[in-house]
Amino acid sequence: MTFTREIAEIRFGTGLSPRLRGPRDVDDMMRRLTGDDDMAKRYKIESFDDFAKRIARVTEHWKVRRANRGSDVADKATQKINSEKRKAVKRKQFWLWNTLLRRAHTQDGLRERLAFFWGDHFTARGKVSLMKRATSPYFESAIRPHVAGYFADMLKAVTAQPVLLQYLDQKTSIGPNSTEGLLAKKASGLNENLARELLELHTLGVEASYSQTDVTELAELLTGLTYNQQGVFGFRPDYAEPGAETVLGKTYGGGEASLADIHAALEDLALHPATARHLARKMAVHFISDTPDPQLVSAMEARYRDSGGHLGEMTRAMLEHPAAWAPELLNVKQPVDFIGSALRALDVSDDHEAFKDWRQIQRTFAVPLGLMGQSWQEPLGPDGWPEDDGEWITPQRFAARVDWAMSAPESLIGALPDPRELVQAALGDRAPEALRFAANAAEDRRTGVGLILASPAFQRM
Repeated sequence: MTFTREIAEIRFGTGLSPRLRGPRDVDDMMRRLTGDDDMAKRYKIESFDDFAKRIARVTEHWKVRRANRGSDVADKATQKINSEKRKAVKRKQFWLWNTLLRRAHTQDGLRERLAFFWGDHFTARGKVSLMKRATSPYFESAIRPHVAGYFADMLKAVTAQPVLLQYLDQKTSIGPNSTEGLLAKKASGLNENLARELLELHTLGVEASYSQTDVTELAELLTGLTYNQQGVFGFRPDYAEPGAETVLGKTYGGGEASLADIHAALEDLALHPATARHLARKMAVHFISDTPDPQLVSAMEARYRDSGGHLGEMTRAMLEHPAAWAPELLNVKQPVDFIGSALRALDVSDDHEAFKDWRQIQRTFAVPLGLMGQSWQEPLGPDGWPEDDGEWITPQRFAARVDWAMSAPESLIGALPDPRELVQAALGDRAPEALRFAANAAEDRRTGVGLILASPAFQRM
């Protein structure tokens, strides 16, 4: 079992393209991954720092409104608040379109897949106001720059993101014996959500050996992580629980509270052997199979440990293992992978006039994604989207895929391709003979294209 371009593009990339050639080998895949992020430059998504300027503007409008209740000035401030909210709703749809265009036109599909995978690993979405629309900027700033770097750097970046802090209620976590906690008129409490998810989901994994005491001590150490009304991250020593905290047998802090103590704990969690096992298996499941080869997982785990927690090296270890190139495609594409690979196979243009309208993007992509079971950036819980293939191919969800395959392509590209050419573009030499026959015998192009995109062969990666 060795490298093939088709497996590289289908299993580890965003699908085959009739125009773009896949990587030559594993070294080429890694060169592309560690090179310039061309798609981020071409199809822009706001950084969170830029998005925070929207939050700051809304905050100022709220201040004006409160100071001028019942006046025309307050009414105008309300209009400006609503205008900012509408703009954020629209931008979220355009960021979905740009995310899909990145998949359609990239020559570095592995980067797009890794950005989605790690974004899902650190699932977070805002709960109120503009923050509900900030998931793409959060991923762009905290996840994407680190997909081939050290996991500790990604871990520190996400814990400095207001989206994650709001999602896991960290802003309300104040040390009971802190300066603020002792001065508070009503009881301040310790919130353990972020600490628990850091241990259970983000680092060690649910099966690792840690105790409730570890959760509580880590939660106390994390007090002080917050953000202001302008959406800017900060550390507040007056929120921090005083004294040293012991997590997994190691003590942190004890002097003046500082962000450096938290970073030290995060770095140790990133290098913990249980973290290596958890991340290696999770990545193997996502990219290769719900039941990955144990030797593949062990190789990835060992490379992660030996490299000091380097995600690029763990990725390379996965790609260098023979089990990664097994010819049978075992994973079902998640809805975003299905639609992204369809756009790629259809060679969809990035200047389609219809998709300059956010409502068209919503109708064509966001609504169908929801019907397929993957409402855009709205997973049900902090554990993200399920990896179990059976979750995605239920009768109702598969029917939504078929409906999209039959109806969307014509709106995307107008003149549809010859199905006999599309089946080769979409699946290459992996196209089953029965599907080639069906594509050749289709009564019209719309039916033929739909049959190919809805086929079991196209649903797997």
